[in-house]
Amino acid sequence: MIYTVTVNPALDYVIQLDKVDSGNVNRSNNCSFLAGGKGINVSQILNQLEIDNTAWGFVGGFTGKELVRQLNQRRIVNDFVTISDDTRVNVKVHAQDETEINAAGPNITDQEITAFKSRMSDLQKGDIVVLSGSLAPSLPVDFYKELLPEIKEAGAEFVIDTTGQALLDTLSYKPLVIKPNHHELAELFNTTFDSDQDMLECARKLLDMGAQNVMVSMAGKGGYLITKDHFYHAKGAVGTAVNSVGAGDSMIAGFVGTYVKTNDPAESFRIGMACGAATAFTKDIAVMRQIEAVLPQINVEQLS
Repeated sequence: MIYTVTVNPALDYVIQLDKVDSGNVNRSNNCSFLAGGKGINVSQILNQLEIDNTAWGFVGGFTGKELVRQLNQRRIVNDFVTISDDTRVNVKVHAQDETEINAAGPNITDQEITAFKSRMSDLQKGDIVVLSGSLAPSLPVDFYKELLPEIKEAGAEFVIDTTGQALLDTLSYKPLVIKPNHHELAELFNTTFDSDQDMLECARKLLDMGAQNVMVSMAGKGGYLITKDHFYHAKGAVGTAVNSVGAGDSMIAGFVGTYVKTNDPAESFRIGMACGAATAFTKDIAVMRQIEAVLPQINVEQLS
């Protein structure tokens, strides 16, 4: 089983209009509420790949009920901890520019945190936990790290999608895969890259620090996979990028879902690249027909 963790999900209130006239009354052409969150995005792609998964996290209030209703409607299996505070609402304004106003998130009590951590007792050997997304302000900054000893003790694997020191602090627990983009990778080592070879050497350092596999995404320029045995490269698919939200989550989902079935990092990387590109080429999280349309473009080359 794959468990996706979204500890600070949101209802995204998406407002569409031709133009925002600041300081005056504006009228929307269309608006909608959409369940959002990085782990939820991962679950959507896993469902498209027909990989069993369960979404974990915290939800509360009328907004939390609507979020769960939407997940149930999409047939995303979920087991969230119900909290007393309301799930946040993020506002997305699509006009002449795209503007986002993201709320910080609910207050989560110690008792609710304990209830969530009890989910770890469900883990079995071979399970994978995908930890991704921002933390609610009331959660400790090392919340993800606190979960890792029990995950590893159960014989499960974990994937973490975060950046900076929070990512580095998890590497000794040997994440199955991490996915910094090339900018984030440079920031981890406070450097700049003069060549792809410089970038690959930094990625290799993350393996030496504990990561089992490192994917480096480079948007339209493709990406690299670094394993303990090989370096792989895949060129980016050709298409019009209309959406950056969820592309990285889709890439992780494609890798993890394929790895569960094949235990093959290179094939997992190929599917991950296709899932990421397919989502980038659509205004929502990609569906299977879109992934299949992109897949023939993704060729993985072993460099060493």
